[in-house]
Formats: sequence, C-alpha cells, structure tokens
Amino acid sequence: MRIFPSKIFFSFLLLILLNNCNSQELNNSTPMKNRMAYVAGKFYTADKKELMNDLIKMFKDAKPKTVSNVIGIISPHAGYMFSGTVAASAFNQIDSSHKFETVFIIASSHTTSFKGASVYCDGNYETPLGEVKVNTELALKLVKEHGDIIRNFAQPHLTEHSIEVHIPFLQYKMGKEIKILPVILGTDNPADCKKIADILKPYLNSKNLFVISSDFSHYPTYKDAVTADLLTANSIISNNPNSLIDALAHNDKANMPGLITSLCGWTSVLTYLYMTEKNNDLSFHNIQYLNSGDSPYGDHHKVVGYNAIAISIDNKKTSDHSFSLTMEEKKVLLKIARKTITDYIKNDTLCSIDSTQISSSLKMPCGAFVSLHKNNNLRGCIGSFSQNEPLYEVINKMSLASALNDTRFSPVKSDELDEIVIEISVLTPMKKITSIDEVELGKTGIYIKKGGRSGTFLPQVATQTNWSKEEFLGHCSRDKAGIGWDGWKTAEVFIYEAIVFSEKDI
Repeated sequence: MRIFPSKIFFSFLLLILLNNCNSQELNNSTPMKNRMAYVAGKFYTADKKELMNDLIKMFKDAKPKTVSNVIGIISPHAGYMFSGTVAASAFNQIDSSHKFETVFIIASSHTTSFKGASVYCDGNYETPLGEVKVNTELALKLVKEHGDIIRNFAQPHLTEHSIEVHIPFLQYKMGKEIKILPVILGTDNPADCKKIADILKPYLNSKNLFVISSDFSHYPTYKDAVTADLLTANSIISNNPNSLIDALAHNDKANMPGLITSLCGWTSVLTYLYMTEKNNDLSFHNIQYLNSGDSPYGDHHKVVGYNAIAISIDNKKTSDHSFSLTMEEKKVLLKIARKTITDYIKNDTLCSIDSTQISSSLKMPCGAFVSLHKNNNLRGCIGSFSQNEPLYEVINKMSLASALNDTRFSPVKSDELDEIVIEISVLTPMKKITSIDEVELGKTGIYIKKGGRSGTFLPQVATQTNWSKEEFLGHCSRDKAGIGWDGWKTAEVFIYEAIVFSEKDI
C-alpha cells in the first residue's frame, strides 16, 4: 500500500535522477570513514563560532522546557533561519543531564529510494562543532540480525540533510558524550515501516532517545498550511498510526493549491507510531508550531510547516492507575463539551480547539463518556473505550454524539441548551476479570461482551439505582448487551474506574 500522492512520488523520483544516487547495497566491509558535514554553509553556517552563537539565540527564543521524562521528539529539519527555533523548542524538552545510551535519529530519504532502512556503519558523523560518535557496534548488530530490511548502506547518508541538521542541536544540548544511531528510511511502504518498528521497539525506553526528523506541509498557502498541519499534528498526538495515514489522505484529497506533501518524513513518523501505539506509559505533547511564513525570510504564498512534539514516559502513572485531573483540567473539558454542543446546534459549526493550550494530561489517550441530563433525567449518553485518541478530542466527539446521536432520545434542540447539565466520566483502562468479587459497586464500571454484543454501565449507575451487584450485572447483561439476565455468567466481563465530574459540581 502506498499513501504517497503521485505528484510526491514523481518529485522524489526527480530528486533521485538529479542526484544520480546509487542504490546498490554495500555488503563489503569498508575502511572506517567519517560522514563529513554536507549542508554546513547551506542549511546552517559552516563557521563554528557563528554556529554556536546561532544555537544560543535559537534556544533563547525557543519554548522553555515544560515536559519531564522525554524519550522522544519530532523535530523539523529545514534551514535554521526557517525552522531553527521550533527545533530548539523540541530539543529544549530533553533533560540534558540524562545520559542516554544511544540517540536514534530516524529520517526519511529525500534523495534515494531503496528497500527498508540504512544505518551508517562506516564511521562517525562530523559537524562544524566537531565529531559525534556513531554506535557502530549496535548498527552492525542490527544489520547482521535484520539484513533483509536494515542495511549497511552509506550512500543515502552522504548527501542527506534530515539527520545532519539535528546533530548541532544535540551537541549544544547534550555535550560531546553522546552516541547516535543514524537511520535513513528509503521505503514508502507502511509494511516495511512496521517491520522496522518491530526491530527498534526493544530500544524504546528511558535509556535511549529517539529524534524523529520531519517537516510538515510543503508549499501550500499560509492558511492552508495551518489547517493541514493541525490535522496532521493531532493525528500524531493521538498515537495511532492509522489516524496519521487517514490524516495524510484527507489532506491530499483536500486539493490544497501547492501542497505536495503533508509530512515529508511521514515514513519516519509512522515507524515511530508503530513503536509507540497502545503504550499507555507514553504521552505526546505539542510544544510549538510555526511555518516558514512566520520567518522574516518567508512569504505566505508557499510555506513549509514545522512542529515540535515531545514524547514522555511515565511508567508509574500507568502501573499504579494514579491518573488524575486537576480542577482546572476538569473545567477545560466541560467547557469543550459545552462549546462543542452549542456551536453546532446554534451555529452549525464545529468547535475548533487550540491544542497548544491543552495540558499534557488532557492529551493522554483515554476513553470517556459524556452524559447529558435535563431536569435530573438522562437526555443522552455516548462514550468511547478507545485508548487511541487524546482525551480532549474524545470529549469533543462524544459530547456532540451524546447530543445528536443517542438513539434513545431525539436530538437536543437549541431551546434546551440552558436546561442541559453536562457530566463527564473519564475512564481508566479496562481489566478483564474472572470473579465478580472484583466488581465494587459505585467504584468500578462494567463492560460485558459476548459474541458481537456488548454493553456497559458506568460506576455511578450502581449508586444512582441502589442495585445489588447481581442486579447491576443482570441489568447490564439484559438491557444493554441484550444477552439475557444471566448472560454475563458466560460472557467476558471487564471492569474499569472513572473520574466523574459535572457542571453542577464545578
């Protein structure tokens, strides 16, 4: 399957022809030879002193550190005059005192098409700031064990900018005692990306840092870039590879004038998402967005988009189920729900959310239900158990669905809005149980599944009805799942907890 639009494919084919690159795999051992700086003097200054001054200024102008325990960043790779500040914002999130074993830099080739990925095994990388060691031992190990998809192939590295431009940032931020593993993807096949992700996934931990190299939209107007890049960034933050593929396809079908790609390093980002998906220990944070039109050297007619995204790890959060929301975060979610419903019902417009103003907790992938009450009676309730979307987006979608798509009720009308009270239930991950002793009335919700039928009750239902545990299970089994009063006894039963809050309480 290919998700490159044809115009992008031919653009890359032209680059291949112009660069006259040789895609023959280098299987023979070669003498150690450093990869010399290629775009110094082009994408950034070749003068060591000037480069250091530029880095000082970029980090000064960048967004400060706001995220802890960062193990990955997505950073742009354009000329420093255009994307340097955004890149510095991404690198600013890294703890410079943390000694990473290896910094994996993953980039998509702009010049050479070849199967799988290439790692540089022939020596170290050099920039005007000096030499950076390559973890050649690990590189050769990957080649030896996975030579069908990861190759010792130096040629793509020699003239590729999308790894080199990150190294001065690493040198400035992390010092000289770092080891990198430069990985260039030559494939445009998502299946290859999945294979590469499976190989690299064991290294996804707090011992290593991943730098994913990519610019965003190329050459639409300023306004179209903002729209396209927001969709792409949100799909990445959802930590769902399929969402990214869908977002790129959506942008392509939008026929934005001048747009040739929404994400030039899409294979690199996709590979990373294949590594991180369904990992509840990870959080994605959108740090900064700008495009070349924001630079004094750019214009608004044809721009390139740049995003800084940080990925943090928090094993404790998931393992002890200590996820919580502050009062302010609860208010934000209720405001999103209220605004979403009001904007659509009154003005027929979809609510736009500025993700840069959303806290990291609200960007955590979580399931949630939105319940609407009128005169203390249920007026609509729909939710999602999915752990694939940021919480604030789930609330945005489920609030509208509760108002319009709950088949038990007619759609909410404009004249009812002042009487509606919104309640939100944020769900913890579900746990399959083998004994109903684990069901705690008022604390755990239940989800019953048998065959193609399923149903759920939120924890507060037991409190509101004063049902016994057997009644709680029986009503859910019969009334929600449709498998009979005793159907739960032969079905799969899951429990979960919920953080419940309402407009009437805040």
